[in-house]
Amino acid sequence: MPSLWSLLAFTALACGVLASPSARSSSSSKSGLNLAAKSAKKLYFGTATNSDQWNDTTYFNILKSDAEFGQITPANVMKWFATEPEEGVFTFEQGDIIADFTKKTGKLLRGHNCVWYNQLPDWLTNGTFSAPDLAFIVTRHCYNLVNHYKGQVYSWDVINEALNDDGTFREDIFYNTLNTSYIPLALYAARAADPQAKLYINDFNIEGTGAKSTALKNLVKWLKANDVPIDGVGIQSHLIVGEVPTTFQQNLQEFTELGIEVAITELDIRFTSLPPTAAGIAQQQKDYETVIAACNAVPKCVGVTVWDFTDKYSWIPSTFPGQGYACPWDANYVKKPAYEGIIEGFESHH
Repeated sequence: MPSLWSLLAFTALACGVLASPSARSSSSSKSGLNLAAKSAKKLYFGTATNSDQWNDTTYFNILKSDAEFGQITPANVMKWFATEPEEGVFTFEQGDIIADFTKKTGKLLRGHNCVWYNQLPDWLTNGTFSAPDLAFIVTRHCYNLVNHYKGQVYSWDVINEALNDDGTFREDIFYNTLNTSYIPLALYAARAADPQAKLYINDFNIEGTGAKSTALKNLVKWLKANDVPIDGVGIQSHLIVGEVPTTFQQNLQEFTELGIEVAITELDIRFTSLPPTAAGIAQQQKDYETVIAACNAVPKCVGVTVWDFTDKYSWIPSTFPGQGYACPWDANYVKKPAYEGIIEGFESHH
């Protein structure tokens, strides 16, 4: 039998809802971003994180919340510098902390990432490798990394940022030595290492249609035509307030028409000058809503990840000095109107 206190609490709640005309409009902020995503039949709403932030109990309690986050991306600790710091020597301790956390909390894990031109260990960037040697190194790294987390990861960003904005391939250690062959090498190795994990190519400035998006669509078509495993494209979505591409939804749809899924993988929407104006904050809310509504409208857009949820740990200010205020929570863990924008995007009907 329910206690008197619980009955009183329920009565007070019911009266409050009946008495308050604004109860419906404010209730959405109590639902949580992941719950809103699930209600919209998405797999998850998630965030990137670094475990060295978890001593911050306010941060950690929000991160743990099933209502807010159903997916986690390790921001740094599964990258090459962290997982193969010396040639052939693999270190997974830091990545395991995040993988264990997702297991305990029942959240999905996105692996990030196998092959990227940045954050590489010195032995790799300073080395001189023949094409067969580098092909072996790429294959070994991707296989060992993905195999270590076999059965624990929903999807892997196998290839990260392989293209220039004009649609040409980025000239880096991998392309300069192996041409484009490193891309199928990495994807084949990842598939062999964990046949269940979804394999993605992840990139930025592919939010709207244009040269870079077209080049990536052509790459996906080529991979498919040549039976190279590819399951998804990650749309990073590091955006600027007021500059969300008008073709966002159309572009997501075009990617999924190639027979793959898409995800928004690194969302933040920054101000290029601070402090933001009231009009700017309203625009940021609208921009978050637009991005989420675009994913909501495309059935094979499976989920959305923010590149950390609070300005306190955002990568933006250190990378783009004088810019920021990009996340749904501010640096003091106050939810911004942007948070409501996300909820509204998931509630949008299409």
